[in-house]
Amino acid sequence: MSAVNWDKYKPYFTEAEFRCKHTGKCLMNETFMDRLLALRLAYGKPMPISSGYRDKTHPIEAKKVTTGTHTTGRACDVAVTGKDAYRLVELAYQYGFTGIGINQKGSSRFVHLDDCGPAAGRPRPTMWSY
Repeated sequence: MSAVNWDKYKPYFTEAEFRCKHTGKCLMNETFMDRLLALRLAYGKPMPISSGYRDKTHPIEAKKVTTGTHTTGRACDVAVTGKDAYRLVELAYQYGFTGIGINQKGSSRFVHLDDCGPAAGRPRPTMWSY
């Protein structure tokens, strides 16, 4: 299902954690994964992936007028909080991530990372909060 060579991301990331929770597909982009691995090595801590690839039929994407960056295979959400979230965001800009979304409230805290280019309604680089 995926053209990515997952062996090169061991032991930091596995294909399973990036699979669409709706369809099981995993169409991650290798350039994105290489950037994410470089970020992970600089960060020096585990980066649990709470959401990776999402098929267009995934309930979150299906509700949107235009599907989000997760459907491109160039985005993920990392479960991280507090000062670790701040450090991850700081490094993400240095490593060329162009979309950074921050959710640091409630029980589902994460940082969204993507490296997509500008598109209609999506200027880049950009940062937002949920």
